[in-house]
Amino acid sequence: HAANWHRSAFAGTMEPVPSIEAMHLDDLLGIEPQKLALEENTRQFLAGLPANNALLWGTRGTGKSSLVRALLHAYADRGLRIVQVDKDDLVSLPAIADEVKAQPYRFIVFSDDLSFESGDPAYKVLKSALDGAVYALPENVLIYVTSNRRHLVPEYESDNRGAMMVEGEIHHGEAVEEKMSLSGRFGLWVAFHPFSQALYVDVVRSWVGKLCEKAGAT
Repeated sequence: HAANWHRSAFAGTMEPVPSIEAMHLDDLLGIEPQKLALEENTRQFLAGLPANNALLWGTRGTGKSSLVRALLHAYADRGLRIVQVDKDDLVSLPAIADEVKAQPYRFIVFSDDLSFESGDPAYKVLKSALDGAVYALPENVLIYVTSNRRHLVPEYESDNRGAMMVEGEIHHGEAVEEKMSLSGRFGLWVAFHPFSQALYVDVVRSWVGKLCEKAGAT
């Protein structure tokens, strides 16, 4: 149901993942709106209806990557598959698309904890894939990424030197516009905010209870 893509000097390989953590959607507490948004988008995709590439951004430890794994567990029997790709291997997106486009499944290309530095070659490949400017992703492929940043490229104070005020509105300079443009190409943004202390304690209690049940069963 899942594979890791590894790029070599001359080609790439799709390595099947033998087992996936049994994460269920009901296991993820405190992110109901996020679950609803991404699950609805994934169902649309599986039904062959219009669906969006998704950026899951926000505080670490709030369930971004766990939500993607839970979706795989919930919808693998409907044909959902995941190909996990490290940031440096995103330059292989065209090769990955060619590898899976004839398969009778729906693939999410998933990159976890994504961020770029300026000039990173994977940045332009991902931007092109999202935009469809150079090549379009096949209809059975979507891209989901997670990041701690809402914008995937770091912004510096110097980037704002080209900003202008026009009739009370701030118009960003070219450097900032370029860095914001990648995030803007995702059709779906899903924000994950810090947990309150009470919610954090509830999550810990829930997982301790599950682990105790599992230990008792074994």
